[in-house]
Amino acid sequence: MNTRPAEQNSPAQPRNGGKDYPSSFRTLAYFLLGFPLSLVSFILVVVLIIVGVATTVVWVGIPIFVFGISVARWLGNVQRNWANFALGTNIPLPPRLRADDGLLRQWRTLTTDSRTWRDIGYHALMLPLSIIEFALGLVGAILLPLAIWVIPRLGWLHGQLAKAMLGPPAAAQLAAKADRLQASRARGVDAAEAERRRIERDLHDGAQQRLVSLAISLGRAKAKLEGDPNAVRELIDEAHTDAKLAVAELRDLARGIYPAVLGDRGLDAALSSLAAKSPVPVEVTVDVEPRPPAAVESTAYFIVGETLTNVAKHSGATVAQIRVWREDDKVVAEVSDNGKGGAEVRPGGGLAGLADRAATIDGVVTVVSPTAGPTVVRADLPCTW
Repeated sequence: MNTRPAEQNSPAQPRNGGKDYPSSFRTLAYFLLGFPLSLVSFILVVVLIIVGVATTVVWVGIPIFVFGISVARWLGNVQRNWANFALGTNIPLPPRLRADDGLLRQWRTLTTDSRTWRDIGYHALMLPLSIIEFALGLVGAILLPLAIWVIPRLGWLHGQLAKAMLGPPAAAQLAAKADRLQASRARGVDAAEAERRRIERDLHDGAQQRLVSLAISLGRAKAKLEGDPNAVRELIDEAHTDAKLAVAELRDLARGIYPAVLGDRGLDAALSSLAAKSPVPVEVTVDVEPRPPAAVESTAYFIVGETLTNVAKHSGATVAQIRVWREDDKVVAEVSDNGKGGAEVRPGGGLAGLADRAATIDGVVTVVSPTAGPTVVRADLPCTW
């Protein structure tokens, strides 16, 4: 299931031309503490590997070399976690070695993994770079303008370097993206098939039955046209009622496929219409200009609509909030309520259905719902032009 826990973020717009710079305080901490960490990493990794290579001829160097590589990987993970925390880089950790592979196979995996050698290169590069950053960190702690304007931008540049050297290889990223897209498309096909069955069921059980009843009533009226005018009048009244009900059901069905207000006036008006019909008071904030593509709008609309239905039925909330905004290259739709919480994503459940609908455009649904609330359902929907 393509869902994940996440922090409850407030609406935010991309800053500085789409670059989300880290905070000055965390960047200063990163620069100041990064120097001793880089010094320790350089000494341990470089010295162990050099000594291991130099003494390989007498065999004792082999375990020293392998130990140096293992230390490089461990310290690389320390650097990844530190950069993720301080600079917001979100660099994934390499997969752990399998314990059942045996020691020799684990060593072979370490020595042949490109990430290991990129970790070693990062440790070697960071010592001179961290000296410069440490000096800038000291000056930035004294000069406020430098700390406010320059240090965060240097932190962002360092984060890009860390992503390039400590992140997964390009081939692995492409493979992971292909797997994710394949799974997303498969779930999208399932969601579309479920939607088709729903429409078919609604037509069969609703408008079709009304039209059948209408035809029967008109047929009976035709048979009694000359002999019983009063009965004909009653039958025509029944047919008229069935016709109006059939039209109403078809209109509701069409609205469920793609509401007219969404196509004509966009997300703000469409979500305000949903909120007006909700039995729970709802506050609506929408800021998505320029207007997103139709697929993104419709997906956001139906996710918000289904979530509001769940809020009314299950949450026990007294107030809810809809917030939709742009964030980098995506549209974020978030519904929160002050209900009892405890909502979970279960296979085949309503929240899983929301995730499946988002997956049709490679989106992700996040559910945060601790016991006693509040509940936040968030959809991150890619929005490219």
